[in-house]
Amino acid sequence: MTENKEIIVIQGVEIHLSHKVGSTQEWIGQQEPLDQLMACWLTLSPKDKPLSPRIIGVPGMGKTSLAMAAARRRNQDLYIFQCTSDTRPEDLLVTPVLGQKGSIMYHASALLTAMIRGGIVVLDEGNRMPEKSWAALASLLDDRRMIESIVAGINVTAHPEFRFVVTMNDDSSTYEIPDYIMSRLQPAIELPFPGQDEEMRILRYNLPESPEELLNICVGYLQEAHDLGLPISLRDGLHIIRYAQRLNTISQSSWKEKFLQATSQILGPEALDLQKLVEKRKLEDQEYGGDPEMGDFFFGDEPPEDSGPLGKG
Repeated sequence: MTENKEIIVIQGVEIHLSHKVGSTQEWIGQQEPLDQLMACWLTLSPKDKPLSPRIIGVPGMGKTSLAMAAARRRNQDLYIFQCTSDTRPEDLLVTPVLGQKGSIMYHASALLTAMIRGGIVVLDEGNRMPEKSWAALASLLDDRRMIESIVAGINVTAHPEFRFVVTMNDDSSTYEIPDYIMSRLQPAIELPFPGQDEEMRILRYNLPESPEELLNICVGYLQEAHDLGLPISLRDGLHIIRYAQRLNTISQSSWKEKFLQATSQILGPEALDLQKLVEKRKLEDQEYGGDPEMGDFFFGDEPPEDSGPLGKG
């Protein structure tokens, strides 16, 4: 194996590597999930292998931010692969690209680059990815820690420092991951809704210039939504506060009125009456047979990407 900056030669095949993600991410959220993730990536002996956990929670709770903060704490390069329903097995590994004069160039995915470099990869929103793509990773997620790219005709064994984590949104627009893959994505790290004091710390960290009155209004609203089991997240709160502050430049209304206007425009008018929203959710669940704990009530079938609200970067 020979190496030259962002190009590496494996078994006679020239592979162009992906770029790492720059991050100064700090974790302001709950300490326990971060400690659990760090523990998963420990090895207790030379023969021991790190675990490949999954981080679970509703959209917008900072699952990706948690993984980014853990990578920063370990002082390792970070790579992120965004999973979608269109992700193909070759997208996860090596993609052939037509180069100059008809030549074929092989581009390594973020995942394969992390394997080669000994970095950390986050498979973001992994349960949006179909089974055939997960099947390509089965040998990576067990003690073999290797993959085979049929496209490039190479086998790659993961660097000893390579670490893996997948985030999974708890919503209705996802695939069911097969048992033989789920058994490899262990343990599950739950990222629950934060408590009131913690939520306030997170909002203050991200929005240090926001007036205390507006922050208190938002925290009260978010806590009520959490208590009712509604999937309204910290990211929603951040969007609402940012928009309310912009409305303040054109309106003389109170912060409460600006908050309500911002909430209506961002989450929809129904979000102004949380109790009524819960009842509507129950009725729709009875009518359509859905799971009341699943689904993004405000955003339709495709919730926003989970970039995470719990830190800068």
